[in-house]
Amino acid sequence: MSDKDSHVAKKDGASTQRDYVLRSVEERRVKFIQLWFSDVLGIPKSFQITPAELESALEEGMTFDGSAIDGFSRVLESDVLAMPDPRTFQVLPTDSSMARILCDINSLDGSPFDGCPRNVLRRTLEKAHKMGYSFFAAPELEYFYFKSSDPSVKLAPLDFGSYFELTVSDFPTEIRKQTVLALEEMGIPVEYSQHEDAPSQHEIDLRYTDALTMADNIVTVKLIAKQIAARHDVHASFMPKPLVGVQGSGMHTHFSLFQGTNNAFFDPDQSENLSEVAKGFIAGLMRHAGEITAVTNQWVNSYKRLVVGYEAPVYVSWARNNRSALIRVPKPKANKPDSTRIEYRALDPACNPYLAFSVILAAGLKGIEEGYPLPQEINDNLFDLTPKEMVQKGITSLPGNLDEAIRMMEQSDLVADTLGEHVFEWFVRNKRDEWTAYKTQVSQFELDRYLRVL
Repeated sequence: MSDKDSHVAKKDGASTQRDYVLRSVEERRVKFIQLWFSDVLGIPKSFQITPAELESALEEGMTFDGSAIDGFSRVLESDVLAMPDPRTFQVLPTDSSMARILCDINSLDGSPFDGCPRNVLRRTLEKAHKMGYSFFAAPELEYFYFKSSDPSVKLAPLDFGSYFELTVSDFPTEIRKQTVLALEEMGIPVEYSQHEDAPSQHEIDLRYTDALTMADNIVTVKLIAKQIAARHDVHASFMPKPLVGVQGSGMHTHFSLFQGTNNAFFDPDQSENLSEVAKGFIAGLMRHAGEITAVTNQWVNSYKRLVVGYEAPVYVSWARNNRSALIRVPKPKANKPDSTRIEYRALDPACNPYLAFSVILAAGLKGIEEGYPLPQEINDNLFDLTPKEMVQKGITSLPGNLDEAIRMMEQSDLVADTLGEHVFEWFVRNKRDEWTAYKTQVSQFELDRYLRVL
C-alpha cells in the first residue's frame, strides 16, 4: 500500500470510528461525555460536554486552559486542545447516562503537546515501530480496600485474608467482582482477580494488549475500582505502601515485543527459547533500571515498598524462576512457547503508566540497539546474600528513596530524551519539591522513638 493509500485508509477508519461514537451516543441516550486525560504525574483529569458539542469535539478538539493542569502549559501559553480518541469511547457502567473518551493533548496549531504523557508514549512506540516492533503489556494491579480515606483515622481493612483466600467476609470479594464485571462491560478483559497477601489487599490482572491501550486501561481500572468502592462507602487505594508490617502494592507487568504476528522474544533455536532481542531488552532494562526508577516508582511512599523482606524487588538482576529478581522470565505453557515474555517487578500501581511504559520500552530498545550483553542469571535468593556476596556477583540495588532516584534520573540522557525536555524538567522539579516537603516533616515514628529519651 502506498503512503497516500495508507493515509486515506487511516482517514476513512477515523471517520468510521467518529460515526460509531455519534450513533452510539444517540442510540444509548447518553447525556454527557467526559473527556479524560492525564497530567504528568498520572492523575486523571476530565471535563464534560453534551452530545450537541461532540461532533465538533471529535473534528476540531476542545480548547481548555492548560495552565490549570500540573505539568502542562505556562500561563503565557496556556490554551491547549483536548483531541478525543474515538477508539476509546465507552459508556460508563457506573452511570449509563455518561460516556468517556480518552484524549490526546495538542497545541493550538494541532501539533502534539509536549506535556501530554499519552504523546510521550506515542513517540516511544513510534520509535519501536520504526525498528519493526510492537510493544505489548499485561499488568497485575494490587490495591487495598479500607473503611475510610480519611488520613486522620486509623486505616481499617475490610478483611484479614491472605493469598487466594476465600474470605469469611464476602463483602470485599463482592466489591471486587462488581469491579471486574464493570471492566468487562467496558471492553477491558480481566484475566484473573484474587485476594492478595496482605489484609484487605486484592489484585486484578488484565489480559495483554498493546501498550497504549493498556495504559488507558490502567487509568480506567483505578477510576472504576474507586467509584464502585465508593458506592459501598469503602475506599479503594492504589497507594504503594499504606500499611506497616505487611506487603505493599505492586504492579508487576509482563512485556513483550512483536514483529508482525511473531513474538520477537521467542527463538526456538536459543537456550530456553529466549531470543537475542529478548536478551538485549533485558540487558537494557538492567543497565538503566536505576535511571528509570523515579518514573516507575514516583512517590516518596513508593520506596517504603521497595525494601527487603516484603517480596518487592530491591536488587537489579534477572532470572527465569526467582521472584526476588527485578526481572523474571516466566516459563511459557508447554503448548504456547510463543507467549515468551518478561516480567518487570518494580512498578507500582501509583505510577503514570504512559511515562512508565515509555521509559521501560526505551531502556529495552537501547539494549537491543547497542547490543548490551546479558548479565549472568541469578538464581540465589537475593534477600539471603551478604553485601560482600552482592559485590562479588556484580549485583547493584535500585535507588533506596526518591532523592536517590531523582539524582540518577537527572543524569540520564535516556530518560531525558524519552520524556522530552518539557516533561523531564517539570517532573524533576516536582519530585524535588516533594522530597523537600517530606524530609522536613517530623513523623510519628520519630516522636515515639526519640521524644522521651532524647
